[in-house]
Amino acid sequence: MPSDSPIRIASVNVNGVRAAFRKGMGEWLAGRDVDILALQEVRASTDDLTALLGDEWSVVHDPATAKGRAGVAIASRSAAHIHRVELGHDDHDTAGRWLEADYEVGDRIITVVSTYVPSGEADSPKQVEKYRFLDAMSERMSQLPRESELAVVVGDLNVGHRTLDIKNWKGNVKRAGFLPDERAYFDRFMGAEGDEGYNAGAGFGWVDVGRRFAGEVPGPYTWWSQRGKAFDTDTGWRIDYQLATGPLAAAVTSYAVDRAAAYDERWSDHSPVVVDYAI
Repeated sequence: MPSDSPIRIASVNVNGVRAAFRKGMGEWLAGRDVDILALQEVRASTDDLTALLGDEWSVVHDPATAKGRAGVAIASRSAAHIHRVELGHDDHDTAGRWLEADYEVGDRIITVVSTYVPSGEADSPKQVEKYRFLDAMSERMSQLPRESELAVVVGDLNVGHRTLDIKNWKGNVKRAGFLPDERAYFDRFMGAEGDEGYNAGAGFGWVDVGRRFAGEVPGPYTWWSQRGKAFDTDTGWRIDYQLATGPLAAAVTSYAVDRAAAYDERWSDHSPVVVDYAI
């Protein structure tokens, strides 16, 4: 992959890639000039995915153990140097939820992780499983910056870190996605709000690119419930992230959430997060 222009990385939970393409994802992708595309909730076979994307894309894919569930993938204009899917202990099924790939950019290597954190459900076994995943994710995220100077973890992380990340945060403090224990994991990743060094080297040193680029403003949201008028009133959640190591975050030249112009023009309940890195 050449390094004479910014590398554009896009990430989106497609909510089923076959349905997304039927609704217009292909047209979005054709006009976005993406170099590396990370997908979550693929819910399709590798053959289906490669057929939809076309021959110009090189695809690595980790489907879920249960057919029709989850699934993460990374597609790029050039082949991955190496890819890995292991996360946590062998007795914890993380298939379809964590995929790492290394790409050569000029004479450097960038590590891209596509991840889909379980949604969870407060006070239920689903929440226990979510915490197990976040524990394993935390262990890996503490290691990655030591292994790869240029690394980015992207995807549907299913947690709003701060009150700025959820429109109706007061009504969601006891719901999965905004529980204090969930948000504490993100404090470890990039520091807690108000801490010295928050989003600038605190915690494990990761940088929330969206928050750094947007500033201290609500959102920009990336997911809206399909029910009611959530999309029309922008009553959303910012749960789709690009978390970069410090050196890679310093190379960001643009950040965008590709929110559809209207409800009936959406091809997923999530919007793509698109970032340019000048490396």
